[in-house]
Amino acid sequence: MLLQTHRLAAAWPSPGARHSTLLAVVLAGLCAVSGARAQAPRLSAQTQRFVKYAQPVLAITHVRVIDGTGTPARENQTVLLRDGRIAALGGQVKPPKDATVIDGGGRTLIPGLVGMHDHMFYPAPKVNPEAKEAIYPEQASSFPKLYLAGGVTSIRTTGSTEPYTDLELKKAIDAGQIPGPKMHTTGPYLEGKGSFTPQMHELADAADASGTVNYWIGEGATSFKAYMHITRAELSAAIAAAHAKHVQVTGHLCAIGFTEAAELGIDDLEHGLPVDTEFVPGKQPDVCPDTKVAVARLATMRVDDPRIQQLIKTLVAKHVAVTSTLPVFETFVPGRAPVDQRVLDAMLPQTRAEYLATRERIAGMHDSPWPKVFKLEQDFEYAFVQQGGTLLAGLDPTGYGGVIAGYGDQREVELLVEAGFTPLQAIRIATLDGARFMGEEQRIGSIEVGKAADLVLLDGNPAKNIRDIENVALVFKDGVGYDPAKLVKAANGTVGLR
Repeated sequence: MLLQTHRLAAAWPSPGARHSTLLAVVLAGLCAVSGARAQAPRLSAQTQRFVKYAQPVLAITHVRVIDGTGTPARENQTVLLRDGRIAALGGQVKPPKDATVIDGGGRTLIPGLVGMHDHMFYPAPKVNPEAKEAIYPEQASSFPKLYLAGGVTSIRTTGSTEPYTDLELKKAIDAGQIPGPKMHTTGPYLEGKGSFTPQMHELADAADASGTVNYWIGEGATSFKAYMHITRAELSAAIAAAHAKHVQVTGHLCAIGFTEAAELGIDDLEHGLPVDTEFVPGKQPDVCPDTKVAVARLATMRVDDPRIQQLIKTLVAKHVAVTSTLPVFETFVPGRAPVDQRVLDAMLPQTRAEYLATRERIAGMHDSPWPKVFKLEQDFEYAFVQQGGTLLAGLDPTGYGGVIAGYGDQREVELLVEAGFTPLQAIRIATLDGARFMGEEQRIGSIEVGKAADLVLLDGNPAKNIRDIENVALVFKDGVGYDPAKLVKAANGTVGLR
């Protein structure tokens, strides 16, 4: 969402997949031979500070279970965790003598969230918004903690401004040196000529696109994100290179419309209609039109427009997923940007002041197209799923700073419910559907025997009140129970700095 917010000062508030069958088969095979034990690392002293439960056998008793498959919640369940995996689940399960028992009475257990547009970066305080100085520094200390505290146990970074930092963060988390979610690391943005930030390489041509993809696969990237000014030739070359190695490509596009991208073989499209420019009159091939005009055009459309319905049919037929990032769009709607104290507490003081000032300015935009565009996007996402589309969930911590790691992921689930999904459907979209898209459904994404014990214990019942998804009591990753309050306390006041 970076360039969109930079270019649309008037309409936007601030400057500044296809499933791979072979990939799924390969990963499923790896799961089958990996054995029953989760490969939990030895945790460093720093990580252990945030751990509440690390015993090899844990039993969560009398708990309500929402398993992530969309089926109704089950009451008064016992979930047994052994060596980092879910060993047993049911109403008749009795904790063994060697189990540490956690009373789940009045609480709900859901799968760990799988964030599918969860960057490790965040907008820095503005320096010179009119120049090419927009910078999105890595939040290498705060964001891993906040994602985990929010119940996000796996993320796809979906575009990186510091890919080597992301890769090193992944290594540190996997080794137990620091707390954080499991990371699926996207390579650097595949951007064409016209990038607004010096953190992005501008592709020279199709050969450069192929070479960039191949290089970063070698470095450890597990997916790629095409960006706004990429051309059809460059995108086609990038997709071919990635698919040759069974790697997926998603896109936040502008010069290329969604239908064109689907025809080229893209696997996933980020954000939905607010970034699809194909409905702009006179749209030129490989040219990113005025995005302010594109947003204004969408404000005149309804989801039952034949052009939108045809787009949905095309995406479904081509097996192209769409990643919902409703939290970042919500901040563009006058008066809707979050003022939750926990969100403000996370921010660097200068960041907080700038955020609140921008929020106030946006609140005064009485002619904003965003109330209509936000509602259209919600309607589009609901219709897309109803017609067989694969919807993924993310937060996109960009915009003008109101979307914070972890908290934004929870808000995404709430906004999906606002869009018309039931709480159980919204939780499935934010858990199992993301895992399936990445070919990880044999390991994560639902509460099933044999899977990794990536779980979130909530106070309350999100099946009845989706806002209870914010009431995180414990987060388990590979069976280790983390204290969200300690993680939050360590991160507060630093978002925007580190």
